[in-house]
Amino acid sequence: MTSFLRKSLILLCFAILTGAALAAPLGSSVRPVIPGDVQQLICVDYRALKNSDTAQALKEQVLPDSLKQFETALKGAGISPDRDVDTLTFISYRNPKRALEVVGVAQGVFPTKTVLSKLRLHKVRPVKYRDSDIYPMSSGMEMTFLDESTLLFGDGAALRGSLDARDGYVTTLDSNPDIANLIGDVESGAVWSILDQKGTQNMLLSALGDASGLADFETVKKRILGSRYTMNFQNGVNFDLDVITSDSVTAATLSSLVKAGVLYRKMTANGVEKSALEDVSVNSDSSKLQMHFKADDKQFQSLIHTSLFAAVSR
Repeated sequence: MTSFLRKSLILLCFAILTGAALAAPLGSSVRPVIPGDVQQLICVDYRALKNSDTAQALKEQVLPDSLKQFETALKGAGISPDRDVDTLTFISYRNPKRALEVVGVAQGVFPTKTVLSKLRLHKVRPVKYRDSDIYPMSSGMEMTFLDESTLLFGDGAALRGSLDARDGYVTTLDSNPDIANLIGDVESGAVWSILDQKGTQNMLLSALGDASGLADFETVKKRILGSRYTMNFQNGVNFDLDVITSDSVTAATLSSLVKAGVLYRKMTANGVEKSALEDVSVNSDSSKLQMHFKADDKQFQSLIHTSLFAAVSR
């Protein structure tokens, strides 16, 4: 699995526990900066983070350094993540050389004038990139305001690649219907993620474990088109995954493989892990594999300290 995918799965696990009963749709300023060759999007309502004990426990255990660095960099620029950030979107895309780039977009109510005044006071000067002012942040990241409520951040090459999409130099998300069409059914959720074909294949390889070595997986993996995740938090934690395939036979075969993967996991699982796996349901509906998991907060907080969770999130 790629380094980014491992990090993004951790981010997703972190994100699923930070949501509230609010939606986290893509903002109108976000879609234009998503290049067409996108591998994954993760969108999360950031506002409820501080209100969730489970989220705080998970944050301490698996929050990747990149997000910690972003929080530190925001504070250094005069922005409070807890107070000012409403939603975070993480974008993984392939640049023209096929390497993966990662950028983030923060949306909220930012004290823009105060931030810019503080930067000027510390003699932090922007670099012009066409009509965008790009400012250095700590930890080697850079940032630019897309508008007064939208902040794009990441390393220099990744950030400029996103701006190239916005400015028409590379294709955008709307030119990629395989990914764009996955968004509509999930963006009304508090937390959601979508993956392209390659990302979904890698995710399933990790999730299936030993079952991924079965011949049937090699047969069906090229007919896997993409996937989407949604979460809700009423009466515990509910996770729903759809894997989109080319036809109903592929979906049914994949469903059988995932069930086999769950059985493999149960063979080596401890008590907490086995209990969690009992709450996983898998089926197929037309050309979709559907997977559902439900746990209460106490059960999930126990699960994040197990080897099963470590295997999924590493």
